[in-house]
Amino acid sequence: MLRYSLYCLLCALGGLLTPIAQAADSLPFDSTAQRLLACTACHGPQGRAGRDAYYPRIGGKPEGYLYNQLRNFRDGRRQYPQMTYLLDQLSDAYLHEIAHYFASQHPPYPPPPAVEATPAELELGRQLATRGAAGKNIPACTACHGARLTGVAPAIPGLLGLPRDYINAQFGAWRNNTRRAASPDCMAQIANRLSLAEINAASAWLSSQALPADPTPAPRASAKLPLACGSVTP
Repeated sequence: MLRYSLYCLLCALGGLLTPIAQAADSLPFDSTAQRLLACTACHGPQGRAGRDAYYPRIGGKPEGYLYNQLRNFRDGRRQYPQMTYLLDQLSDAYLHEIAHYFASQHPPYPPPPAVEATPAELELGRQLATRGAAGKNIPACTACHGARLTGVAPAIPGLLGLPRDYINAQFGAWRNNTRRAASPDCMAQIANRLSLAEINAASAWLSSQALPADPTPAPRASAKLPLACGSVTP
């Protein structure tokens, strides 16, 4: 019965998601794509991101990362009621199926949006992303998220292509302890060392960068810091 949970919830919402519900009719019954329409209602077709900048792209993210985050939402390490409601009855095996499906989707990225930031703010963001802040013991974003900031397999997500509002919201969640990970929770430590001005600069620069021609995550060997950061222990 659990395999139908997401699709049944979609149907139960009725008129609230009428365009998405209609899309279900064009897909094979009980296919993975049809059952996960409840996900794409917010995250967009193929997980490419929806119209609301708060919902991130999940298509093409590393499978291990997606699985970890699904577990985090289900088990309360990340707090967003709609996600918890969707996932709290689903098995680990089904979460793996969801993660595998979206990790295999690679829709094209749109051009980065224009951002409201001064040249000085963008330069500060670039410095933080590519060099870090040694005086605060803050590593560069590239140290964990890959030299191209497209993520590192199997469990570190890319940062390019994310909306600025979403990036800021996640820093806030780490600072407020509403997003957590197993120890060592590197991002919680980093978020609390950064000032609000530095967070704003980093989100401005990251969200304004174009994706490389090949945006796939880098292989694990390229990571410079432990991949345990942000992961969930078995």
